[in-house]
Formats: sequence, structure tokens, C-alpha cells
Amino acid sequence: MVTNTSGKKKTAVARATVREGEGRVRINSQPVELVEPEQARLKMLEPFRIAGEELRDGVDIDIDVTGGGFSGQADATRTAIARGLVQHLGDAELRDAYMSFDRTLLVNDVRQSEPKKWGGPGARARYQKSYR
Repeated sequence: MVTNTSGKKKTAVARATVREGEGRVRINSQPVELVEPEQARLKMLEPFRIAGEELRDGVDIDIDVTGGGFSGQADATRTAIARGLVQHLGDAELRDAYMSFDRTLLVNDVRQSEPKKWGGPGARARYQKSYR
């Protein structure tokens, strides 16, 4: 059985395909072990640490991730993996474990950074005013 899921964070979108296999996880057609920086790789593999590493041996996961920076892509990827595992296995206990650990494993984070406006260095901050 093949399961397709997706995850989003800011402008990053990850599409995951989960199928029966021997534990291969590929991000944009390269093994997850080659992903840099290490912090992003650890974040991507978080769903396996919560569920147990033996779960990884039974599935192959292919992920295509586009947009955003490396941190947003890592968050989108972990959401796609977690959703894919829950949907593929149909395990309510796994879903509850993910929800109790971190809700963003299964739910997209819709927050965006506010666009910069004129008259200041950022979205809300204004330039200082001098009277003399």
C-alpha cells in the first residue's frame, strides 16, 4: 500500500510517499543521512525517535521538499513523515504519542512573518524621530 501526505511550514512544502520497504528515507532523491545541517536532519528524523527506530525498518519514505529555508523545510518534512506514518499504519496510539509530544508533528503551522512596511526598519518598528 502507498500513502501520500504533505506538510507545510511558512513557504516550504514537503510531499511524502510512504510504502512498504526496508527503511530507506530519501529527501529530494538523496539519503537523509546526507542532509546538512545536522540540526535539520535531527528534526526531520524526530518522528522515528518518538515512534521507535524499529518502525523505520518496515517502510520506505520518499520526500520532495521545495521552498523556504533549511529550517522551514525540516519542519515541513517532519510533519509529512509523521502524517505519512500515522496514515500508513492507521495507528491511533502513534497519533496520540505525536500529539502529546508536539502538535506541529501532525498539524501545519500557518503563522507567517508579517511583511515590512514603509517608515521603519521592520513590520511594526518605526524610525526614531529627532526634534532638535
